[in-house]
Amino acid sequence: MTARQQQIRDLRALNLTPKQIARKLGIKVSEVNAAIQNQAQQITLDRLATGELDPVYQCLASESLIQLLPKNSPENSIQNLLAKIIPVKNNDDIARGLGLVVIARVSRYNQIAVCSYLLDIWCLGVKDTIPPRTLDKIKFKEFVEALFNPFPGTPQEVPLEVAQGMIFSACEYAQSLGFQPHKDFSKSRSHIGEWDGKIRIECGRNGKPFYVNGPHDNPQKIMETLNKSKGEGNFDFMIGSPPIEDDFW
Repeated sequence: MTARQQQIRDLRALNLTPKQIARKLGIKVSEVNAAIQNQAQQITLDRLATGELDPVYQCLASESLIQLLPKNSPENSIQNLLAKIIPVKNNDDIARGLGLVVIARVSRYNQIAVCSYLLDIWCLGVKDTIPPRTLDKIKFKEFVEALFNPFPGTPQEVPLEVAQGMIFSACEYAQSLGFQPHKDFSKSRSHIGEWDGKIRIECGRNGKPFYVNGPHDNPQKIMETLNKSKGEGNFDFMIGSPPIEDDFW
């Protein structure tokens, strides 16, 4: 980094505008803007080289998942969130077996990189996922509204640790039953970050797996897997029901 670039960086750290920096250093505003952009790009490249993820912009979760957070968690990160939780009125509602988590990060050039995770918390875990998609802030808002529109209730912003707990709790539960995450999960896995395992949600329904078939499932194969992992009679299921995923994804 040249002495001039360092000067621009130091003045920018003091929240001076490009015009103020240019006036102070006696250079063109375009030169300042170019230096700021180059510095931003280099910071991004350095972060990617070390495996550091982009800063979190927003994490959102559907109401069905919010209801499953532990009510007496000691975690300060979700203390305020838990105070807003309304008890589930009908935990048998089939729609509550599905939930959606969205994780968005500030990408390069002030864009938003977003991933979404459709969770079957009663059985199959990560049922679907949308790998990283980069959008501007307006498109991001429209995209998120469209994703959550089919879900009952209002999505709520949650800390990253809570979003991680929801996704990996569902993932672990499904894997214990013999099911792997959706094939595209490998493309969106790194976007989540590393989970410390402290925040979890309870999966299954009434203490047992409950499989509700979807339009893209292979019910016979899934039932065989459940019989093998849990044993006949140790899980519930609903086959031939209306494909609720059509309204969710």
